[in-house]
Amino acid sequence: MNIKLLFSILFSCWFFCFAQTNVDSVQRELEQTLRNSERFEQHKLKRIEGIKNRLRRNQAIAQRTDLLFQLIQEYRKYQIDSAISYTRQYKDILEQQDDPVRTNQAVILLARLLSSAGKFIESENLLDKINRNNLATTLLPTYFDAFTEFNSHYGQSSNTEQYFVRSEVYRDSLLAVLDSSSLDYNIALATKYLFHNEEDKAKEILAQLLRRTTDKQPERAVIAYLMGIIYKNAGEIEKQLYYFSISAITDIKQVVKDNASLQSLALCYYELGDIDRAFVFIQKAIDDAVFSNVRYRTLENSSFYSIINASFQEKEAEQKRVLRQNLIIISILTVLLIAVLFILYQQIKKLKIARVDLHNANQSLQKLNEQLLSVNTDLSEANHIKEEYIAQFFDICSSYIDKIEEQRAAIRKKFTQGQLDDIGKMLKSQDVVKHELEDLYRNFDVIFLNLYPSFIDDFNMLLRPEERMATNKGELNTELRIFALIRLGITDSAKIASFLRYSLRTVYNYRVKVRNKVAGSKDEFEDKIRDIGTIRSF
Repeated sequence: MNIKLLFSILFSCWFFCFAQTNVDSVQRELEQTLRNSERFEQHKLKRIEGIKNRLRRNQAIAQRTDLLFQLIQEYRKYQIDSAISYTRQYKDILEQQDDPVRTNQAVILLARLLSSAGKFIESENLLDKINRNNLATTLLPTYFDAFTEFNSHYGQSSNTEQYFVRSEVYRDSLLAVLDSSSLDYNIALATKYLFHNEEDKAKEILAQLLRRTTDKQPERAVIAYLMGIIYKNAGEIEKQLYYFSISAITDIKQVVKDNASLQSLALCYYELGDIDRAFVFIQKAIDDAVFSNVRYRTLENSSFYSIINASFQEKEAEQKRVLRQNLIIISILTVLLIAVLFILYQQIKKLKIARVDLHNANQSLQKLNEQLLSVNTDLSEANHIKEEYIAQFFDICSSYIDKIEEQRAAIRKKFTQGQLDDIGKMLKSQDVVKHELEDLYRNFDVIFLNLYPSFIDDFNMLLRPEERMATNKGELNTELRIFALIRLGITDSAKIASFLRYSLRTVYNYRVKVRNKVAGSKDEFEDKIRDIGTIRSF
């Protein structure tokens, strides 16, 4: 019984440490992403300006509508007033062109934007004017999604339960017309499960979607945010931080100002008592909401801002009080320090002779250090030249083999044209190239192991005991050759594949396979490989 209890405690500790490591890693990535947020936004603004320039130069109706639609997509989650303005222009042009399908698309899009901006009456009027029976099948998902968003936004603004119920009804209609294999369908289905308290089903779907998406897809922010909500309902603060951070990273990289993850992160840190971080994230959330002019986001953020800001101000006041106390203490210590310095001054006079001797000893030591530095520099240069020579030699050998293959192909072409039958027979054989490759790899193994005789042993020490490799004396296997090239400074998989005559995928698989055998950190593995044979490696 005691053994089971001990095992349970150890497993819990391991799981907690692993989860904490993941959270810390994501937090560091989020901090780095926040520091680069201005750069991401500049890229977006540059892209928007490029579209606007093409729009100003282009008078063709078809191209102008496409460019306007691109601008709408750029502004939709960035600055809603601009998105509404361009959507109105887009709608006016389509109405003049008598294009009912795209006009309905523009009306639905405009209604969604007006809903986000808090203009619910205008949004509802537009949606009510659409004839559901005459709507193109391709627009049904957008149509039902617009009604879902409208009722959700209105419910949030008015805090009325019936609109949340209507939102779920329209979500069911949306699910009925979406492709069940699509990303939008799975997100909508997971959202439905979440709001119907079927969180296990929602979690399973969202976990799969997270594995399939990257932060280059805006939908990843929604997926991670919903996962955070699940763990918020469960009261698991560490997992909330993890998933809300993933959502925030995607939103920042995609320059999405209409976001919910920053506010949620602020609340998590507030609960943890980290007021500084909570204030940073709620301030960023407020700035984004005001900039994008999404009404319900501004209302949400404002309700929490005053609470976090009050705590932040209280903390600052406490810090100022502590600072004043510290200043008083420092002043007292300064007086004492002056007295001590006077005593030290008296002692310094007695140490002048010792200082002269020490100076002379330091000069001698400096000369020795310079000599040692010179020796180390020479050794380093010799190693560098040696490595560069080896790399160049094998590059020439590889190039020579390529030339042989090109020559063989040229001669075979003559053969196919009916020139010299004997040459055609010769070209059907791969023996020459195979022999050259074998000699090349044999020479590579011999020379490399002469230069780094302990390479195989040092390499095996980086692997788990059961995964260590045994090779013939003086020979390297394929995996060892790949990492021998990395030790020589050839880290590009394409170059390695070219040298070993493998596909890029094969080289990548070998590298991943070996990394999975590593005993320590996988991230530091290749750095340790490059240190084999140097002083630092010892």
